[in-house]
Order: sequence, then C-alpha cells, then structure tokens
Amino acid sequence: MADRIVITGMGIVTPLGIGVEQSWNDLVAGKSGAAPITRFDASGFKTTFGCEVKGFDPLDYMDRKEAKRMDLFCQFAIAASEEAIVSSGLDLDNDIDRDRIGVLIGSGIGGMTTYESQIIRLSQLGPRKVSPFFIPMMIGDIASGQVSIKWNFSGPNYAVQSACATASHAIGLAYMHLQAGDADVMLCGGSEAPINATGVAGFNSMHAISTRNAEPEKASRPFDIDRDGFVIGEGAGIFILETEEHALKRGAKILGELAGYGFSGDAYHLTAPAPGGTGAVKSMQAAMKKAGCKPEDIDYINAHGTSTPHNDQTETAAIKTAFGDHAYNLAVSSTKSMTGHLLGAAGAVEMFVSLMAVRTGIIPPTINLDNPDPECDLFYVPNKSVKRDVETSLSNTFGFGGHNASIIVRRWDN
Repeated sequence: MADRIVITGMGIVTPLGIGVEQSWNDLVAGKSGAAPITRFDASGFKTTFGCEVKGFDPLDYMDRKEAKRMDLFCQFAIAASEEAIVSSGLDLDNDIDRDRIGVLIGSGIGGMTTYESQIIRLSQLGPRKVSPFFIPMMIGDIASGQVSIKWNFSGPNYAVQSACATASHAIGLAYMHLQAGDADVMLCGGSEAPINATGVAGFNSMHAISTRNAEPEKASRPFDIDRDGFVIGEGAGIFILETEEHALKRGAKILGELAGYGFSGDAYHLTAPAPGGTGAVKSMQAAMKKAGCKPEDIDYINAHGTSTPHNDQTETAAIKTAFGDHAYNLAVSSTKSMTGHLLGAAGAVEMFVSLMAVRTGIIPPTINLDNPDPECDLFYVPNKSVKRDVETSLSNTFGFGGHNASIIVRRWDN
C-alpha cells in the first residue's frame, strides 16, 4: 500500500474567475462573486441573484458539437480538468499508463438545467421532441465519463453523490483507490451548475437561500448575526492525486500532501445538522486520526460556513468540541462568503483554498462579517486576508441527508 498521497495538479472554475490564478487573487482580495442572475428571468422569484461563473466559453475547451451535448456542469468539469492536467505536468504521450489513471468527479445535482429544459419540451411539444441526449447529459456521473473519454483514462471511473459533501467524498475515495493500489493517478473533485429557475425556486421554498436582493455582494455572511441563508453558486474544482512514489518517479512538482479524510453521518434529519454538530465532530476527528494529526497540529480550517442560521452555530460548536482549547488558536474562514455555495463542487474549491493557504501562508477572509453572532466566537478572519504560517489545514463539507466529510492537506516535505 502507498504510504503518502500527494497533490500534483489542480484546476478551478469559480464565480470569481476561470482558473487558479484569478480565483485565488480575488479570494485573497476579498471580492464577492454575487450579482443579479442572468441565466433566466428571476424577477418573480424571492431571490434574484446568485454567484454565476462569468465569461465562460465552452468552445475554449471543446468543439461546438461536443458543447451542445454537455450540460454546463459537465463543461465546467472539462475546463477544470484541462487546467489540472496541464498544471500536473503529466506527459500523456510518453511513459504514462492511462489504464492506471482513474477519474472520480461528483455532482450533487448533475444536469438540472438540461432536465428542466427537456421537461419543458416534453410538456409543450410532446415526447418526440425530447432530445436523445437528455439522459446522458443529465445524469450525475457523466462528468467522470466525459473526462475519461476525452483523455482516454481507463482506470477506476465513477461518481459519488452526497449533496454538498460530494466533492470531498470524491477526493477521499480517490485517496482510497490510490492507497489500495487500484491506480497510480486519480483525477478527482466536483462540478455543479444549479443556477436555473427550478434550482432557485426549490431553495426559495425551503427558505435556504438569502433574499438580500438589494445587496447581492453582501448577502453571503457566514457567522454574522444578520445572515439569512446561503447564496447559490456554481463551478468546478479538480485535482490530480498521485502516489508519492509515482509522482517522484516522474519528477512531478508536488503541491502538497493529501494527508487524510474523515466521513460520518448525522443520522438525524434530512436538512438540519445534528445538535452540537456531533456528526461534524466525528468527521473532523476521523480525518485527524487518518492523517496522524493532533488537534494542535491544525493551523487553519476552511469552514463549511454556509451563512445559514443553523449551520454556522452548529459548526462552531463542533469545532470547539473537536479541538478543545485549540479552537481559539485556529484561523477559520468561510470562502462561501465570496464564491457562494457551490453545492457538490464546494468541497473541491474549498480544498483548493486550504491547499493554497498551506502553500502561500495567506488565509482568505470571511467577508461581510460585520456583526458576529455571539454563538460564533472563534477567529473567522473577518473581512481581510491574514498571513500566517500554515503547515496543515482542514476543510469541512456537510450535506443534506446528514453527510459529513473533512479533508486534511499539509505541506509536503520529501
């Protein structure tokens, strides 16, 4: 079994930018990706804004025929995968066994926009007008399939779906495959494109998303007493993971170590977190055990931090339980304050932030934290980035259904 799993490539598509450099610069600068929705006429909705990806052209990554046969979530996955592959320096033409490269990309919702459009066609035009590509465009596993086909990666290939914990589960499962010897390289992460009429209407009916329509950029405000729900976002995050042995053998630039993961279930409620965050405590503790970490070894937590009334208080309580007195020494931030909530892609984008904090010593802020909730009394890096020596960071993601996942990344030293 492989002892260490390392990260050698990453690709990002976020509401702040297409690609690692722009997304990271805007995160550090504390910029918000929220703005009025342009994808559909949201004027009759309780919420009229979201965190859309701006300036994305699928034709930068595929031809027109391919683009027409992919939902937006799949297009995002292709774009992020391309950046990850290029950044990894994998020489796909020489000395790489593509049978030993696996793909594991999850989506919490999959092709909801395709589903919505085809149901409208069915109801208005009849069954003969439904696209023959409807099902393969819509199903949540198809990003893994499309990526593997595009680059001829024939190792382990499937998807996982666990709501907002999806990408973190995909990353943890990729780690398992590498340690089990099923592959030498795994391309993994999550992708999501839920900003459509059906998605916004559904979350509005749940009272889950913010209705601060007059100030979209100030709507996502994790740990603030005036928070009123999350802001829906979209995008993708993809990583190249390798066994350390494989990465060193090919002379790869190692970005960091994926040190551990922890999974748990609340076994409590469909949408509400367990009281005291008991499930979250278990996932964080399991991740630390897997990584061989003590609580005081963790320097930074990228919080799930959704900006919903229940999550932020519950996650704060869970961190205090899992870390004891060290909780007050931690830097904790929620970058959802800037990107919005990317649902099934959140864990990958937020692991990217955790890794970059380790690599740069810069911790992006929780913006819009103007009036802290008294129940949320940790150091949440309010409004401005801070510089700290970060050797090890932890990223939390928690999903509807009580799914919890925590991922630990740390500085790699040979």
